[in-house]
Amino acid sequence: MAGDPLYEAYHDTEWGVPEWDSRALWEKLVLDGFQAGLAWITILRKREAFRAAFDNFDPEIVARYGQDDRARLMADAGIVRSNAKIDAAVSGARIYLDMRDRGEDFSDFLWGFTGGAPIRNRFTEVGQVPAQTPVAVEMAKALKAKGFKFCGPVIVYAFMQAVGMVNDHVTTCFRHEPVSLMTRP
Repeated sequence: MAGDPLYEAYHDTEWGVPEWDSRALWEKLVLDGFQAGLAWITILRKREAFRAAFDNFDPEIVARYGQDDRARLMADAGIVRSNAKIDAAVSGARIYLDMRDRGEDFSDFLWGFTGGAPIRNRFTEVGQVPAQTPVAVEMAKALKAKGFKFCGPVIVYAFMQAVGMVNDHVTTCFRHEPVSLMTRP
């Protein structure tokens, strides 16, 4: 998406930056689920509308959504309207809260798949970057076992890249080195 100012700003400031906040990670996982079958730029352009429609991805609120909320979301042209993806977001909020209530931190759960630190790849060309990895397959299986939906290994790997669990900026990208130096605060 070179040449698209929104996409370039996302790449230059967000993509690959390690995210440790559980709520922010859940939001990104939901958005990546909505991306299934679409281009990320579509979701990126609708991200603020998603945030408004889903009460800023507050899992406490989203978990209580019922049929009226589902109808409201299906009527919202600002977001991707899919019953299955909306249902997945609502059930995902409930799973997130259940994990929290049982003392399982969502961030710690996810980062546990990378040993608690970003995986620092050193690809020299975009064509070398895989669509999924064994770690993404393992994380996808664990998420699905908990009941999360729209979290196959390709979606999960894109999520891992976006939230900095893996640094897939190619070595010639100006963001590779700064992102490689980022660690847990």
